[in-house]
Order: sequence, then structure tokens, then C-alpha cells
Amino acid sequence: MTRLRAAVPTLLVAALALLTVLPLVWMGAVSLMSPGSASAMPPPFWPEHASLVNYRTLLLPERRAGGADGYQIARAALNSLVLALLATGLALAVTVPAGYAFAKLHFPGRAPLLQALLALIVVPAQVGMLPLFLLLKSVGLVNTYAGVLAPSLASVYAVLFIRQAMLGLPDEMLDAARIDGASEWRIFTSIVLPLVRPVLITLALFIFLASWSDFLWPLIVLSDQHLYTLPVALAAMSREHARDVELMMAGAVVTTLPVVLAFALLQRFYFTGILGGSVKG
Repeated sequence: MTRLRAAVPTLLVAALALLTVLPLVWMGAVSLMSPGSASAMPPPFWPEHASLVNYRTLLLPERRAGGADGYQIARAALNSLVLALLATGLALAVTVPAGYAFAKLHFPGRAPLLQALLALIVVPAQVGMLPLFLLLKSVGLVNTYAGVLAPSLASVYAVLFIRQAMLGLPDEMLDAARIDGASEWRIFTSIVLPLVRPVLITLALFIFLASWSDFLWPLIVLSDQHLYTLPVALAAMSREHARDVELMMAGAVVTTLPVVLAFALLQRFYFTGILGGSVKG
């Protein structure tokens, strides 16, 4: 009886994990079915004859009449990858020093600025989209990748996440380095950053995934189809291929696979970073 009670939580967690994984497995299975197969009743769970035809149609579209390319999903995926990497690098370059400054440096106005950041974190991002769009339009950054990257440069959540992690670093260690003559930049790069590496990797993963899957802001800023990111390109394609379930599932796999791989490769840093950046009571 005792063993049964101990096994119940494990069985419940396994059942929840199975319910979470099954839709992803079915999504991958449908993407390998021949066109029209998933519309059968009842819908099959596994393809009778697996095929990559949907991926070829998605990533290698035929040229349309007049020489125009079809939906350039491969190009859009490359656009999303480049933008996600740039957003991650630029956001870390701005928010990590800011978080360190709020955690370990004393400067005039620190407390009011921190209070303002805490107030801004409860404001929905959608509220600032229209003013930001008008600002970008006034400086000619609409329909450019610079306009897409602009919101990622100053993430309030990222600054507070890094600040919370760096609050756990002992001040005595930093003061000892200052007494030994180390500059503030040397302390930051040689002592602070190595100590919070798991937190940095976790934050980088957050930013990368948010940028990779972002749909609304690129949809607002970009109007040129050649500049579309992957979610925007798939949404545009779905208007014409709404009934092509297998093709759309292939697009969902292309969108989801980098997210799953990134999490699988960095999960040990992820959990360590979550604990390191959590709010301490």
C-alpha cells in the first residue's frame, strides 16, 4: 500500500507528460501524411506511408506565373533565425549591465528608476505598440529589421531578472576586487558574468524563444513579404491553404522544432537559471 501511494504522484506526472507530448507527436505524424489523409473520419494517428512531400511543398515552393516565388517559408525561417539571434545578443548587451548596475552600483536616482521599472512590468506590451510604431515611422524604421528589433533592446523583465540574480552575489567579494585595484568593467566581466552564467543562458533562451515565436509585432512593422518572419509567413500562407492540414502541420513542426531542440540542449542551465533568478524572500 505504501509503494502504491508513493507511485501515484509519479503516475500522475507521467500521465500529464503523455498528454503534453501526444499533440506534438500527432502534429509530426500528420506532417508526414499525404495530402488529404488527415481529413479522413476518424482521423488517423499515424501515416500509412510517411512522406516528406509537405516539407518539400513548404520549403521549396514552385514559382508562380510571371516568375514570382510562392510563399518563401525557408527564407522566412532564416529571417526569424537571424532576428532571434540578433535580438538575443542585443538584449543581453543592454539588459545585463543594467541589471548589474541596479543590483550592485549606487548612483543618483537608482531607487526611483527601479520603482518605475517595477511599475512598468504590469503594463501590457500591447499598450505601447501604437506609440512605438508611430515613433519608428517618424524615423523611417517601419518595414525594417531595426524596427522589429527595437522592443527587444529594453526588456523590463530581463533587467529585473538579472538584477534579482546578481543580488545574491556577496558584496564582500566585489569590494575585495575593488580594493585590489580591479576596475568596475573588469569586475563585471571576470567575476560577475562567470558566476551568473546559468542565469544568462536562461535569459538568452527566453529572449530567443520570444523573438522566434513573435507574431504580432513583426506583423505590424513589416509589410514586405521578403522580410516576413516565419510566424507571419505561415499566417499569410494559411489564408490560401486553410484546408491543407498536412501542409500547415509541417509549418507548425518547422516553427516548433527549434524551440524544442533549444530547450532540450539547455534544460540543465534553464532550471539552474530559474532558481538563480527567482525572487528571494
